[in-house]
Amino acid sequence: MIESTRPETPRDAWQAILDGNRRFVSGTPAHPRQDIDRRESLAARQKPFAALFGCSDSRLSAEIIFDVGLGDLFVVRNAGQVIAETILGSLEYSVEVLGVPLILVLGHDECGAIRATIDSTEGKLESKGEFIHDLVERIRPTVEAANRDGKHHIDDITQLHIQDTINELLTRSKLIADAVKAGKLAVVGANYTLSRGEIATIFTSDNLN
Repeated sequence: MIESTRPETPRDAWQAILDGNRRFVSGTPAHPRQDIDRRESLAARQKPFAALFGCSDSRLSAEIIFDVGLGDLFVVRNAGQVIAETILGSLEYSVEVLGVPLILVLGHDECGAIRATIDSTEGKLESKGEFIHDLVERIRPTVEAANRDGKHHIDDITQLHIQDTINELLTRSKLIADAVKAGKLAVVGANYTLSRGEIATIFTSDNLN
């Protein structure tokens, strides 16, 4: 993707993500923008077309599953894609400084962080890590809300967690919320299926509907 063909609108950026994932799923990746010329052209400046906030899971290698190249995605990840101040600051940077037209919040099935939170609510979490427990406590409200609604399967809870993550993102960051309202930015939530490599859309902001 040379500079002149970089997706400039939220809709075009989302379409590029979908197209890349389809190539990955079908086994026909293009492996674009990964050569020496691309590397050298990015040395002085980056201009990604989307930001991705996802889980740190090793099976969610963003540039691979969306068949993109160097400089295409601004990637922010932690276990269970849990909002924190550093995450918000990174995503605000992608919008205000880098000018991305799309933020993708990406979850996946069988997420270890969500499984740990489910275990914790059932009194079965055996982890000794202090900060693992801190992470779990950030996801616990979603699990408990899902349980109150009769939802106990991890896939149902994961979808709710993606939605809750986006709600928190748009509530806490005025900069990002204002960019969405102005039509400059879209926010999408999607869930990745590990066995198939596909993403399923959970949420799109109004400017993509």
